[in-house]
Amino acid sequence: MQHQPPTLAWKDGDVPVATRFDDPYFSLADGLAEARHVFVQGNDLSARAGPGFHIAELGFGTGLNLLATLEALRDVPGPVRYTSFEAHPMPRAAAARALAAFPELDAAALLAAWGAQHFTLGPLAVEIILGDARTTLPAWEGHADAWFLDGFAPAKNPELWSADLMAEVARHTRPGGSFATYTAAGHVRRALATAGFTVTRAPGYGRKRHMSRGRLA
Repeated sequence: MQHQPPTLAWKDGDVPVATRFDDPYFSLADGLAEARHVFVQGNDLSARAGPGFHIAELGFGTGLNLLATLEALRDVPGPVRYTSFEAHPMPRAAAARALAAFPELDAAALLAAWGAQHFTLGPLAVEIILGDARTTLPAWEGHADAWFLDGFAPAKNPELWSADLMAEVARHTRPGGSFATYTAAGHVRRALATAGFTVTRAPGYGRKRHMSRGRLA
């Protein structure tokens, strides 16, 4: 099945913007620092991850979150599973252009594997599940220990933040599993709480005052 790639514009030369949602794929301030703060630290991955640990993600995008995770867990014994749900896979050339903004990351192995749905990076066993998460997540048989909720802004991409989808996130989370997201939107927090997570507000990255994180009771 062919999956439609996103239509992109570029801001400040190297930040891809999804024109459908009029939203950048990562922070204009420093996307890598944001990924480290929100997703890696927000899920306390360095202390928790090890063999059998499972990370899941809504929105693969440029693969920046994956590379930030690899950076943090490179010396962790694996395998650590990393499953990402993506409706509109980005072309390799666009990903390479975006990731070139972060020369401290070695993106070569990721770009070499670009387009594959199963590959390994260091301790990470990666699976990319293509299609609308509203369909693919309910059909998924996996359960994650940590979630990266990284769709485009809830005001611009409400489908990826619906109460039904947040309930599916909870249903596919192991007891005590976590989530982290850059958004502190009230309706997202309420949906996650209703789904069974204990939701807390934490300091956000950059200009964002707050983010959200939580654990499944």
